[in-house]
Amino acid sequence: MKKMKAFIKKLAPDFLLNWYHFGWALLGAIIYRFPSKRLKVIGVTGTNGKSTVVFLISRILEEAGYQVAALSSIQFKIKDEVWINNLKMTMPGRLKIQKFLRRAVQAGCRYAILEVTSEGIKQNRHQFINFQTALLTNLTAEHLESHGGFDNYRKAKGRLFQKVGSQGEMIVNLDDQSAGYFLQFPAGRKWGYGLQIRAQAENIVQPENCQLNQKGVSFLVKGINFDLSLLGEFNIANALAAITFGLVEGIPLAKIKLALEKIKGLPGRLEIVIKEPFTVIVDYAHTPDALAKVYQTAGRISKGRLIGVLGAAGGGRDKWKRPQLGQLAEKYLDKVIITNEDPYDEDPQAIIDQLSAGLKQKPAEKILNRRQAIGRALKIAQAGDVVVITGKGCEPWLCVEDGKKIPWDDRQVVREEFSKLRG
Repeated sequence: MKKMKAFIKKLAPDFLLNWYHFGWALLGAIIYRFPSKRLKVIGVTGTNGKSTVVFLISRILEEAGYQVAALSSIQFKIKDEVWINNLKMTMPGRLKIQKFLRRAVQAGCRYAILEVTSEGIKQNRHQFINFQTALLTNLTAEHLESHGGFDNYRKAKGRLFQKVGSQGEMIVNLDDQSAGYFLQFPAGRKWGYGLQIRAQAENIVQPENCQLNQKGVSFLVKGINFDLSLLGEFNIANALAAITFGLVEGIPLAKIKLALEKIKGLPGRLEIVIKEPFTVIVDYAHTPDALAKVYQTAGRISKGRLIGVLGAAGGGRDKWKRPQLGQLAEKYLDKVIITNEDPYDEDPQAIIDQLSAGLKQKPAEKILNRRQAIGRALKIAQAGDVVVITGKGCEPWLCVEDGKKIPWDDRQVVREEFSKLRG
């Protein structure tokens, strides 16, 4: 059945598929009575950092006393009810988003924060949602084959900003090279944030005295010190995005600080699973930009070697990046283990070979079985080393041929393999 659907999609012209998805979005809005009109909806888009920013904004709003709904690749949340996003889809299709928003209204939520993807926009899943705020985290190469190039990828993201319009608000990462493109769209208020500030907005939030350490990051905003348990410079940018949103909403900086300093980490995002005798980190990074930043951050906390376990998704997803991931592994890692990730209907060994082609000087171990690859990394790790396992984070499935999903959690596999070594 799934193969038949895929075959039909290949044959159907784009305009027909667009109307198909548009029709489902409209039907969902009608069935659930256009729920977003009774919420303040924030759309968070970009290549990396979206789930983190959704999480941080949710905590800030809750600290300020608001009832919040949030949807991301990690989880769904309506007030105190939280459940895992096990759809293997960041932005749900068909009627699911409208149903989610209706449930948020019924629960008394004031805000809904949605992670918005270019693929979701391409399939019109953002239609008939009344976005009041659009936020851009960053924009680097991803989904280029699906969209037909970077310009089309950026235009897809821009459609979220178009929906906000002159009555809404936009928040843009001013460090990003595409900041100017998004700032051209009309909005009632235009806010920006960043460390370097390469573009200008009406209101700018820029930190001072940024510090990185083995426990997190610290910086000043408008004289208020933030000391956060979030690793990596890129998490300063993510925190700034959330802080800027809080300021847009009129939330005092002291309350924003209180909310963010309570956060001790995010699931599957630079999550430290094992601390001693060596460190094991699990992260979702699956693009060249994100992988480089994760390796740089892990390198700062390592007292020994940096050991990496990585792969690349199949299903025709951005094949161009596979050798680039290998190049980054060679550049930053002392020991490279290449393994299976989510092959879908592709030959997993072929994906591994394409990724390993990026390594020219350093040998890599190729271990098809992901559990065995993780076990191998733990076995060779010594005191002071850091093992970094990337690509899946806290995703609950490993996706293989014929649409099958195998229950999976990199973090749990790490714990199980580590217990074997101990025992």
